[in-house]
Amino acid sequence: MNKVVEKPKKYSLVERTPAATFEEERLHRKQRLAATFRLFSRYGFDQGLAGHVTVRDPEFSERFWINPLSKHFSQIKVSDLQLVDHDGNILIGDKPINQAGFVIHSAIHAAHPEVIAAAHTHSTYGKAWSALGRLLDPLTQDSCAFYEDHVLFDPFSGVVLEAEEGRKIAQALGSKKAAILQNHGLLTVGPTIEAAAWWYIAMDNAARAQLLAEAAGTPKPIPHEVASLTSRQVGTHKGGYFSFQPLWDWITAAEPDLFN
Repeated sequence: MNKVVEKPKKYSLVERTPAATFEEERLHRKQRLAATFRLFSRYGFDQGLAGHVTVRDPEFSERFWINPLSKHFSQIKVSDLQLVDHDGNILIGDKPINQAGFVIHSAIHAAHPEVIAAAHTHSTYGKAWSALGRLLDPLTQDSCAFYEDHVLFDPFSGVVLEAEEGRKIAQALGSKKAAILQNHGLLTVGPTIEAAAWWYIAMDNAARAQLLAEAAGTPKPIPHEVASLTSRQVGTHKGGYFSFQPLWDWITAAEPDLFN
């Protein structure tokens, strides 16, 4: 009897079906934004009044959704998110917002139409690394995601409250996915809220890994050619989108009230 040999099956991750309406896409973005705050709380990225993540509205591109000031990340729900325009008007919501967050994010969203979401918090490792005034080195496979794809914004000039300072940050960012704000912290952006959120988590982790490596000895960076190749393999926004999905499954199962 001849044995039938089946061909190996191949599987791949599948991106979501595009939303059929603005309302459907808006809800998707708001739910992922609320989940991002819950995740950031779990990672310890909350720090008093500091920290903000925004996502552009799909229908009105000059408007974006942001967290209300003084609401702890661990308690943010979809219904807490506020809609603002580039003039600082709160169109939906009845709470104040972080003024520095508005200045930074409004400038980024205005200057970079391809950016759907942006994230900045005062995470411990991000702050520690920012104080060194250096770009991250390609020390690990994961940190290669940021190789030649992040910038250093220097110098620190105080809390970002002036529109011109926000524009300088947006200009310095250029087409990169992330920035190290000197003596301040990390900033990441993406064409999806999922990618922007994942890159923030990954960048803070890369900063932590390099701080640990340098504290233990003299790290050996990955050579330029290999780092460049690895960046193209692990640093795509599509990869960032998919890397967010297990975290989405985890946080929505653990904290379903974020949908409220």
